[in-house]
Amino acid sequence: MRTLERIRAGQAEYWSPRMETMPREELADWQWRRLRHAVEHARRNSPFWRDRLPDGMRSLREYTERVPLLHKADLMAAQRQAPPYGTWPSADPALGVRYHQTSGTSGNPPLRTFDTARDWAWSVDLFCTALHGMGVRPGHRGMVAFGYSLFMGFWAMHYALERMGCLVVPSGGLDSKTRIRFLLEHRIEVLGCTPSYAMRLLETAREMGVDLAEEGNVQIILAGAEPRPESTTRAIATGFGAQVFNAAGTTELGAVNMFQCRSGSCHIIERGVVDEVLDPDTGRPVGYGERGVRVSTGLGRESMQLFRHWTEDLVVRRPWHECDCGRTWDWYDGGILGRTDDMRKIRGVSVTPVMVEDVMRGFGEVSEFQTVLRTVRGLDTIVLRVEPRAGAATDPAGLRERIGAEVKRQIGIRPDVELVAPGGLPRFEIKAARFHDERAK
Repeated sequence: MRTLERIRAGQAEYWSPRMETMPREELADWQWRRLRHAVEHARRNSPFWRDRLPDGMRSLREYTERVPLLHKADLMAAQRQAPPYGTWPSADPALGVRYHQTSGTSGNPPLRTFDTARDWAWSVDLFCTALHGMGVRPGHRGMVAFGYSLFMGFWAMHYALERMGCLVVPSGGLDSKTRIRFLLEHRIEVLGCTPSYAMRLLETAREMGVDLAEEGNVQIILAGAEPRPESTTRAIATGFGAQVFNAAGTTELGAVNMFQCRSGSCHIIERGVVDEVLDPDTGRPVGYGERGVRVSTGLGRESMQLFRHWTEDLVVRRPWHECDCGRTWDWYDGGILGRTDDMRKIRGVSVTPVMVEDVMRGFGEVSEFQTVLRTVRGLDTIVLRVEPRAGAATDPAGLRERIGAEVKRQIGIRPDVELVAPGGLPRFEIKAARFHDERAK
């Protein structure tokens, strides 16, 4: 039976069987051929890359030794030279069929990108690889719960579901209550959203008197676009009665580059990207099992190319053979563990948003929270603003004491805890912004 027929019949484990099971040595040779072509294209067509990419590189090792690391600030500087895209593009913007920009949640101006038709076909195909690896099959009914705005987010997921032969219910202009009704009415089986928005849907369903685990039909949830602790994954899985998977990508790359297979490993999509893991302080490569920063090189985009991009994402790389799914792609233990630019020092203690979220998910009576870093009486202080769940029988003083004690136990510093009225804290559809540093710079 031909591969496409096997996929439609649900018998094929892999979307791209040859690429997903290619021997590592053969994969490395294939990646170098693709990368060499990408470098030649960039040097020929992009003023930005012509100045950064050396000529005459003969191997992947020489590439990593000679090409400088790329930071977002470098791309922003290039963009400012000739808006809207600057000197970065390797193709005429007139060939663009899609426009996207970064979310801007960091407070910085957005980075603008465009994709050609070939770029978009590549991006959608990589998302098909991810979804198929999670168990999505033709005939499934899907909903992508985000705003369909300029942020690249889950756009490619929508098109990938269509390409795979799934029914997609668009929900960009719908509020959370309407989305809950659509999940039930259309018996949605595949849901895509951020972890924060999945928690918001569960909160909304409770307010509506709906038990999504009992009344819904969601079986597969792709909860991506932001790091999350395991406690959040468990809460989403329990609330929906579904399997929860992880995936990650960047607007800079223009595609998803990591997905979680059904064996639980977050595989690097090595047909689309070459990833390095470097020490955050020294910039030197780290080995399997060591934490470092993910540095990505794209292999398929022709418009806005990416070489050795310092993503700020903290990861721990594991070898392919430690996963039993049969793929020969390496994987990241736990996916994206956090970001180096999110880490803050409070009285000598390193604190990240994921660490605080992991603690707060242990309090079932809390519906939302916000972390604020302030200087109080001359001392750096964590202020936790906490919104109790509506209708929860809560002793305010007791809740403040328990939260403070648990944060102290798990993170090592005791916060000031402030309770706010139900509905007093913002909710998020895209990337959550619960972590605010108000200290004087």
